[in-house]
Amino acid sequence: MRTPVSAFLPRLALGIAFLAAPAVAHEVRPAYLEMKEVAANEYEVLWKVPMRGDLRLALRPEFSVATTDLGPRVLRGTGTAGLETWRMRTAEPLRGSTVRIAGLETTLTDVLVRIAFADGASWTARLTPGAASGTIPRQASAFEVSGVYTRLGIEHILTGVDHLLFVLCLIILTKGGWKLAKTVTAFTLSHSVTLTAGTLGWVHIPQRPVEAVIALSIVFIAAEIVRGRQGRVGIAARAPWVVAFTFGLLHGLGFAGGLAEAGLPAGHIPLALLFFSIGVETGHFLFIAAVLAAVALARRLPWNAPRWASLVPPYAIGAVAMFWVIQRVAAF
Repeated sequence: MRTPVSAFLPRLALGIAFLAAPAVAHEVRPAYLEMKEVAANEYEVLWKVPMRGDLRLALRPEFSVATTDLGPRVLRGTGTAGLETWRMRTAEPLRGSTVRIAGLETTLTDVLVRIAFADGASWTARLTPGAASGTIPRQASAFEVSGVYTRLGIEHILTGVDHLLFVLCLIILTKGGWKLAKTVTAFTLSHSVTLTAGTLGWVHIPQRPVEAVIALSIVFIAAEIVRGRQGRVGIAARAPWVVAFTFGLLHGLGFAGGLAEAGLPAGHIPLALLFFSIGVETGHFLFIAAVLAAVALARRLPWNAPRWASLVPPYAIGAVAMFWVIQRVAAF
């Protein structure tokens, strides 16, 4: 007789949960350089660098063309990032020139660069420690925007450990198959709605309460799994797609907060939003595929799980999620 999927999940869940315990969700906070052309070769510049406490990464943008500041630079902190704004003039047009982030090679941070030109065109690029410079094309490319935001969406979900634990709970709850497909589809549809609404500013909800309730949603699903193991079937087991759709609305607001950290390119907002969503969904399915592949591999191992092992995943996940709830509520 084939052992059910859930029998092979304890070790996987424990590994993810305890690795997640010290983690903070949404740590994908790239540095951000935004430039808006307000006159011929004159730009308003916003330079945002992530901070940890009072520590700010020693990064600075450099250009292959000569630049002149037209006024003093204003520096302020937001608690999570240092913001620097100023106005500058370039000696030559930026199109065709190179922008480089000095110091990026020695960090683990990415930099999202967005330049909006006076004619309505824009350029967006993602610079990394391995590729710390980029050449601004003479013509804007929608293809580059789609690639940048797809990768950003994938990275956001794969490092958003709370979202992954929620999806892992759905896998355990539905035990795979068609029920899992319907549940994940409902989750996708719902968080796409609030991701769009939150990013475009149609819905305004403070991010900290959203993050606390997202953690609470994981506690709820974990508790429902325990109830099911004890023979008390709850709403999550009877209609997991309804629960996934409901909580997906909250998770979408969390995704919107991550996208707001990166910003959207003027002139390509619908495209960037679409491909960020595609990236998030790609990350979801990569994670689900990895979990199911691990289960398939574990089935080949000569390991007979004890009966109590089925309770390990929900208790481990619930404990970590409850820690997050307390931590995030205390940060209000």
